[in-house]
Amino acid sequence: AGAIPIASARENPELLEQAFARISEYLDNDEIVCIFPEGKITRDGTINPFRSGIERIVASTPVVVVPMALRGLWGSWFSRRSGHAMSRWPRPRWRRIELVAGAPVAPSQVSATDLQHQVTALRGDLP
Repeated sequence: AGAIPIASARENPELLEQAFARISEYLDNDEIVCIFPEGKITRDGTINPFRSGIERIVASTPVVVVPMALRGLWGSWFSRRSGHAMSRWPRPRWRRIELVAGAPVAPSQVSATDLQHQVTALRGDLP
């Protein structure tokens, strides 16, 4: 268990390549890898567009993807609702945060756009 440092190609291309290599290594060893395909933390509570990194990961290491969503995170201590994450205690102080999982997606069916729609639905953002 641990975190894999990552950066954009513009910010640090070497670190980005190292991150993708480590992700492939973990997946090749049957480890579970959790990613946030938006590439950044939301500033307004809405899901940012998913980036293509998930497609690159699955192309190099074909694995089943389980879409997941965090519900109730916006407005919590971990969100940027009051400016900076983890800077002020929110009101109410304790919030219920849920992790909701969707149906597994076969590697051949993985696309950033489709996963974004699934995660948005899991969050309850769609009617």
